[in-house]
Amino acid sequence: MRSPRHRSLQQLPAALLASTVTALALAQSAPPAPLSSIRVTGEAKITAKPDRVQIDVGVSTHAATSQEAAAQNARELQSVLAALRKAAGAGAELKTVSYTLNPNYRYPKGGGEPTLEGYSASNMVQVTLDDLGKIGPVIDAASAAGANQVHSIQFTLHDQDAVRAQALREAALRARADADVLASALGLKVVRVLTVEENSPRVMPIPMYRREVAMSAGAAATPVEAGTLDLSADVTLSVEVGPASR
Repeated sequence: MRSPRHRSLQQLPAALLASTVTALALAQSAPPAPLSSIRVTGEAKITAKPDRVQIDVGVSTHAATSQEAAAQNARELQSVLAALRKAAGAGAELKTVSYTLNPNYRYPKGGGEPTLEGYSASNMVQVTLDDLGKIGPVIDAASAAGANQVHSIQFTLHDQDAVRAQALREAALRARADADVLASALGLKVVRVLTVEENSPRVMPIPMYRREVAMSAGAAATPVEAGTLDLSADVTLSVEVGPASR
């Protein structure tokens, strides 16, 4: 036996029944109403005093043949390395960062075939120090031992995690504060955070230091000032907003 409900649906006019079914289908398939949202970006910059330095010190030699240039470079670099280890101490780290051996050509002013004039060998060693007070003595010791190039001095942080976390925290707080201000100005309130995007904090490097070393006996010690480092970060929030409570 059919239920009264089933009989009543059967008794509806065809047009009304089709409209009812269509309305139900549309109600079930209709997408949810779009969220009202605000997107804001907060920025932060943390200034820190560097506690680590990387110094690129090298030896460049010239000779008539590639073998002579390489051999001379190796001899001079050994003396430089010994001086660096003594001046930098046990806590320093030394590693080779570049080595080149290239022919030297003289090009005629009026054109024509270049003339081979010999070979140049260059070996660059990076010294990493946590004692910034040794920067000057290390450079001076290296140059006295035969180093004729100092390509850069790069100041960094021994542990960037704490400073990185601080920069991200401040950027996130500023982004949320800006979202609250904008929502309030529009008569709204922040309901929830939808998305968070962060750009990894970046260290704004101190300008590179470059120098061709030509030390003489009795020369004054090399002065180097560490200055400060700026570490910046930005965080972008997308937040849902709704009517403010009355």
